[in-house]
Amino acid sequence: MQRPTEIKISTEYITLGQLLKFAGIVDRGSDSKIFLLENEVIIDGVQDNRRGRKLRGGETLEIGGNTYKVVR
Repeated sequence: MQRPTEIKISTEYITLGQLLKFAGIVDRGSDSKIFLLENEVIIDGVQDNRRGRKLRGGETLEIGGNTYKVVR
C-alpha cells in the first residue's frame, strides 16, 4: 500500500472543495462541484461528497485511487 500524500494546512480546517484545488485534483474551485458529482470521495472510511465538508488534521481521504492525509 502506498503512503498517503500529506496535505499540510495552517488553519483550523480546510473544506473538501478547497482541498481538491490545493492538491491539484481540480484546476479551479468551481470545478470541485462537478468533480464531486462524478467521483467518489471516501473520508475516514465513509463516502462524503459535500464540497463544504470541513477537514481537520488527521483525516484521511481516498480520491480516485489516491490517498491523502490532512496534516495540521
